[in-house]
Amino acid sequence: MASRRIAQSSVNWAALAERVPPNQKANLAAFKTKSDKYLRSVVANPETAPKIDWSFYKKNVPVAGMVDKFQKAYEALQIPYPADNVTKLVEAQEKEVQQEIAKFVKDSEARIVDYQAQIASLKALLPFDQMTMEDFRDSFPEQALDPINRPTFWPHTPEEQEPGAPNAEPHH
Repeated sequence: MASRRIAQSSVNWAALAERVPPNQKANLAAFKTKSDKYLRSVVANPETAPKIDWSFYKKNVPVAGMVDKFQKAYEALQIPYPADNVTKLVEAQEKEVQQEIAKFVKDSEARIVDYQAQIASLKALLPFDQMTMEDFRDSFPEQALDPINRPTFWPHTPEEQEPGAPNAEPHH
């Protein structure tokens, strides 16, 4: 398998640094240092193995066949490049996350519409300091005091109501 020569880092460190929480900045800096050190060591070495002048060694080495043996071994040398088994997994995981993000955005947009409707209804109400008890009852019928249909006693909490009253909560 042919290897791909690395000339520069393909990582956008600035964009990555924006996404890292403040308490992890030191870890990111340490990781970037290690990555840069590895990249420098890769770039410092030549892309291909050095060429050997085999004719020079055949003239100067007295042992017959030794240079031919070394030449065959050197030319047969294949340094394995690790297979990329992870990229497909990462891409599949990225697709899953993108789907989750799209679902979250869609749900969030629905929630935003609901919240905006609630805000609009609250803004349409009279200010509380200008409301009468009747206005409050009309705006919030479930919370307003209703002395005819749901009579209660002061302080109008469920604990203070008589058992069996229409608005009374059961005692536990």
